[in-house]
Amino acid sequence: MLSIKNKFTLNVVLIFSVFALITAYFIQYILNHKPCNLCLIERIPYLAAIIFISLIFILNKFEKIISLIVGLFFIFGAIVSFYHFGIEQGFFNESLVCNLGSSKATTAQELLKQLEKETVSCKDVTFRVLGLSLATFNTIISIIISVIILKIVINYEKNK
Repeated sequence: MLSIKNKFTLNVVLIFSVFALITAYFIQYILNHKPCNLCLIERIPYLAAIIFISLIFILNKFEKIISLIVGLFFIFGAIVSFYHFGIEQGFFNESLVCNLGSSKATTAQELLKQLEKETVSCKDVTFRVLGLSLATFNTIISIIISVIILKIVINYEKNK
């Protein structure tokens, strides 16, 4: 059985994950800021948190293992976000994930099709809040959520 403290914490993570995804889609579709490939990958932990935390509340079983999975997703998110932050700051080079479709067009039609895709470079910051990129915020948030979730997993037996 999930303790009240753990249930509250998981509810906060669930609500924050919903808020984070709504914000990301608002920025993308309403404010028309195109995300790069890494931005899209950075949404995965939030989607996973929504699915897995909902599963905890539906099943009311396997809380510890599912919480661990959510924690691992956010560790993955922190690593990807830090890498993205590093690309933005010039610490790292763009990888194949950031592939800008650099294949050579042989005809004018192929060139036009490539230009229509409007792929965004991972090093270009198209949206800032308080002067910081979303990758910077996501790095910090993912680390905080990882620590919180892993603390729940480690102290699970104590909080039962």
